[in-house]
Amino acid sequence: MRRILLYIIILTTGFIFLGRLFYLQVVDDSFAVRSNDNAVKVVYDYPQRGYIYDRDGELMVSNQPSYDVMVIPRNLKPFDTTELCEIVSLERKELERRLDKAKIYSPFLPSVIVPQLTKSEYAFLQEKMRNYEGFYIQKRSLRDYHVDHSANVLGFIAEVSPATIKNNPYYTSGDLIGRKGVESVYEDTLRGIKGVKYIQKDKLNRDIGPYKDGIYDTLPERGKDITISVDSDLQAYGEYLMTNKRGGIIAIEPSSGEILSMVTAPTYDPADLVGRKRSPNFSKMWLDSTARPLYDRSILAQYPPGSPFKTMNALIALQEGVVDTDDTFSCHHGYSYGRGRKMGCHAHASPLAMTQGIAQSCNSYFAQVYRKIIEKYPTPQEGMDVWNKHVRSFGLGDYLGNDLSTGRPGKIPTSEYYNKIYDYPTYRWYATATLSNAIGQGEVLLTPIQLANMTATIANRGWYYTPHMIKKIDGKPIKDERFIKKHHTTIDPENFDPVIEGMHQVYKNGTASSLQVEGIEIAGKTGTAENFVRVNGKRMQLTDHSIFVAFAPVDDPKIAIAVFVENGYWGGRYGGKIASLMIEKYLKGKITRTDLEDFIMDPKNSLEDEYEKPYSGEPFLINDGKKNGWL
Repeated sequence: MRRILLYIIILTTGFIFLGRLFYLQVVDDSFAVRSNDNAVKVVYDYPQRGYIYDRDGELMVSNQPSYDVMVIPRNLKPFDTTELCEIVSLERKELERRLDKAKIYSPFLPSVIVPQLTKSEYAFLQEKMRNYEGFYIQKRSLRDYHVDHSANVLGFIAEVSPATIKNNPYYTSGDLIGRKGVESVYEDTLRGIKGVKYIQKDKLNRDIGPYKDGIYDTLPERGKDITISVDSDLQAYGEYLMTNKRGGIIAIEPSSGEILSMVTAPTYDPADLVGRKRSPNFSKMWLDSTARPLYDRSILAQYPPGSPFKTMNALIALQEGVVDTDDTFSCHHGYSYGRGRKMGCHAHASPLAMTQGIAQSCNSYFAQVYRKIIEKYPTPQEGMDVWNKHVRSFGLGDYLGNDLSTGRPGKIPTSEYYNKIYDYPTYRWYATATLSNAIGQGEVLLTPIQLANMTATIANRGWYYTPHMIKKIDGKPIKDERFIKKHHTTIDPENFDPVIEGMHQVYKNGTASSLQVEGIEIAGKTGTAENFVRVNGKRMQLTDHSIFVAFAPVDDPKIAIAVFVENGYWGGRYGGKIASLMIEKYLKGKITRTDLEDFIMDPKNSLEDEYEKPYSGEPFLINDGKKNGWL
């Protein structure tokens, strides 16, 4: 029995050793990998990144050669540190820090030590590379900008982060990746595919030729070119008009949802974030907490929409049947309601029906229309939720699902929100408690792109395509379901005609009558949004924001636009003028209203003094739960 047990133990031990040997030699390749790390050098061949063209085929972004100094820490031999630092203009401590970082990343894999050498640095260092064993020069390409605008649209490329390397095996230390704008959103399309070469090394660590005759080597695949929907000339003109201003402009082609222009101000030259100057320039802009040039106001800033939102309430009122186009409401310099409260209004004829209510932007008219919407239902909660449903059908109060790299949802209040604010049912609230929503103040917040999309939807009489930036990939039109599917609102098409006529009359005899452009029939709406903030606990009112929306031509819309100019006084002063100029530039290709342009660009009309006040920028809004409106 003991003899049998001994045989069993010997056989079992033998099988364990054989099994382990099989696993190590056949299944587990970790030792082979380690051996290859020592005997095989991996060299990447980086592809050309795809070009970016505007909607008319104008080249906006191409490539330029770049050279990075790479290191494989394990292969390093003693070298003249002082000489290398002088050649690449680097402090000794910084070089040592980067070498330590490379060792931590991997002793066997290459890391970037000095990115993006200048041509002169590259030429000089190339002659001396034999003195720096363990270092080599990797050729790449950087972006070459053919325009000095559209930084927020295009984005930029920068070194990939450790987190990305960890989550995406395609990238290695020192690789470049798209950040922001279309460079980020279409990174997989633009970047192409890296080629790989495996170089066999001898025992003295010298290159002796391709590993296994190059059977594992691959060639790089160039990135695909993309055509974006932006009109380069219109974009450049929009940024010109927004010089020394803060705000955003969004222009959309209503029939397709293509974004024609996406301006944020202030902005910067995209070339500022290329090469070795990228890091100090980026840091400078990042730390500028006042102007915030890296903050894309066109899709991130949330503002009260002001009077352009009155068109929304007119549409809902018609759909709900609480008013018709002939109903009139009086205005005595405003609308009085409950315990001495009054919503003020400018002087104009009274009473007014819908067309002139829109044309003259009457606060009293829309306050009464809004009350009728909410009070149609047994409770204000029911009325508010019906109102919310209609508003949200225009894509407001949520992310639009576009192909932009970032964005904000805006805010469209609900009955649940007001119940919480007013501690319902302990305290009851009624339509008058939310009356500021009637004129686009109150709790309503929109981004410029949402307001532009709302305007495009009105131009289309009740439908829209999701706004998007992509037009073609490798010359082929996009077929992305997100951007070719129509979204229909809850408003019947016939209800749009009187509202559009009211917006047309804004230009004919209303608040924008001085902004007409000969030969173009425009429908628009001025807006002035109050600008309340809290600074150190104190309520402050700063200069109002100038807002304007428009589309043209009225009968066959080619462009819909929204303009926000922070601290711009009133809608027609800056927003309206800019909108008219942008429309004329796009439809005519030239400017005849040079008087509007002269006003906008006149240094005497600069808003820089406004921005030097204690606070400016995106409104910081607080509702106190008692007073009507935002504080």
